Amino acid sequence: MEDEDPIPLSALQHHLFCPRQCALIHVERQWAENASTAEGRVLHERVDQPGRSYRDRVRTVRSLPLRCRRLNLIGVADVVEFQAPDHRPYPVEFKRGRPKAHRADEVQLCAQALCLEEMFGQPVMEGALFYGEKRRRMAVAFDTELRTLTERVAADVHTMIDQGRTPPPVHEPSRCRQCSLIDLCQPRRLAAPPSVADWLRRHLRD
Repeated sequence: MEDEDPIPLSALQHHLFCPRQCALIHVERQWAENASTAEGRVLHERVDQPGRSYRDRVRTVRSLPLRCRRLNLIGVADVVEFQAPDHRPYPVEFKRGRPKAHRADEVQLCAQALCLEEMFGQPVMEGALFYGEKRRRMAVAFDTELRTLTERVAADVHTMIDQGRTPPPVHEPSRCRQCSLIDLCQPRRLAAPPSVADWLRRHLRD
């Protein structure tokens, strides 16, 4: 995969949430913002100020560039902590809202861990998700199941982008209401398009 253009880590989160959303953003280059994405952007603007600090034997690096050549991924970690004595990387990703039923946020964080393992030559066994609504960290273990899922999603995203295909919409009200691209996607209308035969019959009848 090294000869291909790297894909952003966020694409994995988008794909696991909704493959069509991922394609609209990363294949068709479309974007729209709603209240949720605006809140997330403001949260990251507060966090994503590059810099380093050292406190209680923990070195904290903000906005650390990431790269995994094996999976051809690229991105930026919100925060990576290096704790003495072994200085093993510990990624922390900031999210608005609360923990979700799906594993999209965990996959994005695990992808950061895979990047850090390749960059620093150390196993990264755990990280954390910080949710703005809960105001606390949720520890995430990078076990075999999560690593396998992350690598599979990365491969699926590469295939989607290489083929340049956008999947058809699947209307799921609870999920689609959260998506800022709902007006561009039009899942309700396109998932069950009107019958051309019915349209012709109506017009011929008139």
